[in-house]
Amino acid sequence: MNAPTGTLQRFWSWLPTGVDRRVRVIAWANFVAQTIIVGTGGAVRLTGAGLGCPTWPRCTAESFVTTPEMGIHGIIEFGNRTLFFVVEIIAIIAVLYVIKYRHERRDLFVLTIIPAASVFLQAIVGGITVLSGLNPYVVGLHFVLSVVLVVLAAVLVYRVYERPGPRARVAPGWYAGVAHVTSFFVAVTVVVGILTTGSGPHAGDGGAARNGLDPELLQHVHSWPAYVTLALTLVLVVGALRFPPRPRTRTFALWLLAIEIVQIIVGVTQARLGLPEILVGIHMVLACLLTAAMTAVILSLKSTVPTTVIEAERQPVSGGASN
Repeated sequence: MNAPTGTLQRFWSWLPTGVDRRVRVIAWANFVAQTIIVGTGGAVRLTGAGLGCPTWPRCTAESFVTTPEMGIHGIIEFGNRTLFFVVEIIAIIAVLYVIKYRHERRDLFVLTIIPAASVFLQAIVGGITVLSGLNPYVVGLHFVLSVVLVVLAAVLVYRVYERPGPRARVAPGWYAGVAHVTSFFVAVTVVVGILTTGSGPHAGDGGAARNGLDPELLQHVHSWPAYVTLALTLVLVVGALRFPPRPRTRTFALWLLAIEIVQIIVGVTQARLGLPEILVGIHMVLACLLTAAMTAVILSLKSTVPTTVIEAERQPVSGGASN
């Protein structure tokens, strides 16, 4: 790629040629932004502002922005839509910060391109959500995509602290197996949680439909994979403390356990208190942090293999003493 001239050339020269502090800061900013927008999206739903802007892409048939007549609900919904532009700007900056060494760090380039492109996909799904009258399954898909973007953001943060190159497993086989089974139950817990929320009272608007499932039954069903996840996480923590596969694995396993404990406390409390909005919102954000912590545990099971090791493995084995 040829560097532009003038001001653009100076900007091009200023861009990182490798992972430095700027790259790590923007990776963290991307993760925080992807998580915050889940919280603001939850606020839209939990305050009944899901149809604060009753159409899409405009806020009203005549205006792209909220109007005074739409009140606080219009402000909340329009604010959440505006935040998408902030997330997109951060994603574009992340792409620019890795573009000069995209061939050497293809992993980072892909991990920045995906959110930069996916923000528009999320906006479209958000639009369909509004146009469908807050269909609970479309709302659920919207949340699933948000969780996926949070997971990818966590992968990006992890990778900017890792050396490039081939990776090999450094954890015992049994430990890796337990970790992957735990990640499966984390996913199941999140999906069942989405169905549970879709059956409950927080539709995002007073006239929005629910999925028709029994919310009381789903609350119990939702807890089953959650408790299995907790039990498996305890195995991971004990295993990491007694047979440490890697120091950072132990750290991430402890973070995973801490988030799960808080998540369970919030979940039980919100169920007993009749699902107060603030606790449901916290529960949603914690679900994203849970998947991010689980992602970090999975990633820590492997480490970059030093080049010297790879070269040694490629050397032919000499076959016997020469005369």
